[in-house]
Amino acid sequence: MSEKIKILLAEDDTNLGTLLSNYLKAKSFDVTLCVDGEIALKRFKESMFDFVILDVMMPNKDGFTVAKEIRETDDEIPILFLTAKSMKEDKLQGFKAGGDDYLTKPFAMEELLARLNAILKRSYKEGKKATTFEVGDLTYDFLQQTITKDGETKKLTTKENDLFYLLVKSQEDVLDRNEALRQVWGDDNYFNGRSMDVYITKLRKYVGVSDLVEIINVHGKGFKLLIKNE
Repeated sequence: MSEKIKILLAEDDTNLGTLLSNYLKAKSFDVTLCVDGEIALKRFKESMFDFVILDVMMPNKDGFTVAKEIRETDDEIPILFLTAKSMKEDKLQGFKAGGDDYLTKPFAMEELLARLNAILKRSYKEGKKATTFEVGDLTYDFLQQTITKDGETKKLTTKENDLFYLLVKSQEDVLDRNEALRQVWGDDNYFNGRSMDVYITKLRKYVGVSDLVEIINVHGKGFKLLIKNE
């Protein structure tokens, strides 16, 4: 895949945060840096990320709280904690909060990179997220941004892909309209809502090649991806 792994980095020490961000960008990661936990959680809800790095001690929301709230909606994304604490109890708290690893300050950049890559290797296929789905008689590949049926492939735009991914992940449940707007468009205003309706129409056309897959409106709530039995 040519796209970069997207990392959400929350670190209230601006010097360290900038240093980490620049280092990871130099290693070909796409990094969004936040200075506190509350901002980080807002960014997480607005965009799609592949990896989260959280400082534990932050104003407004600490790293453990942010991790718990992330885990309420996403139990797959890898989370790495950064902290000055080294007590066994603190590490256990981090794992209970949903963390995948725990790095104690001070640390070498090379160690951070090694741990990050190790987590990615465990969580992703060949270092990339395993996001290929069988949707009825369609094959959907999030990374390649494609929907395939019987060897015929449709390439999706980035917004089409992000929106369809949310539908697939919410399969058989209702995808909340405002939540989808915030995650894909960053704002749930009226004009973005009209734009999303156009994208939904396009996606309906793409899945229309299947007799088993349908995107329906749920009045007053959002959308649902229905998969019929063959």
